[in-house]
Amino acid sequence: MSTIDATPLSPTPRTTLGRSRERGLTDRAALHAILREALVAHLGVDVGDHPVVLPVAIAVDLDGPDADGTLYVHGSVAARWLTRSERRTVCVTATLLDGLVVARSGFHHSMNYRSAVVVGEARIVEDPQEKAHALDLTVDHVVPGRSATLRPPTRKEVAATAVLAIPLREASVKVRAGDPVDDDTDVEAGAWAGVVPLSTVASSPVSAADSHDEVPADVVSRAAQLGA
Repeated sequence: MSTIDATPLSPTPRTTLGRSRERGLTDRAALHAILREALVAHLGVDVGDHPVVLPVAIAVDLDGPDADGTLYVHGSVAARWLTRSERRTVCVTATLLDGLVVARSGFHHSMNYRSAVVVGEARIVEDPQEKAHALDLTVDHVVPGRSATLRPPTRKEVAATAVLAIPLREASVKVRAGDPVDDDTDVEAGAWAGVVPLSTVASSPVSAADSHDEVPADVVSRAAQLGA
């Protein structure tokens, strides 16, 4: 475990769990693992007249310039949610769904999951090197090693894209695993209870209609990692 992973989470009042505190984890290794595995996160921000929560691709740089590392998201420079996020507190949530918990009563139905919440003041990345690095990390988060095989982005592409950076300092992690927790009387009644496991599984890569059929090694490796 790296020194960064070993640093404990220090929840602030904004990231301290109010309910089911026994499900909270306090090690950063758990936070980093969830962010590495999550393919989609959700960013919440108040854009002025209403709040919005949008799905975003993410990238993580544990050695980034922000406190305890940097979480990156990107979008169009014309996106209202992105421009309104600058210097505002935003919330980014990543959730991995591991199972449906089927209990003996509706009250005790649940889900097995691993969830990370990051809260912090967002900044728009202005430094060209950091911006290029963040965009490469975003590509490599989807398919590791992919950015090195691609042509460099054009000036027009870079100019059309904005990158937000959020510090990883203020975060919380919550996990549920295991069987339903039913009342004794419901267990004695004899009804079935259990878990329906869930996972993200890739199919074999499909070449685009205007591409050749020789799938590159990085894509084959990623598909295999996801169980194709």
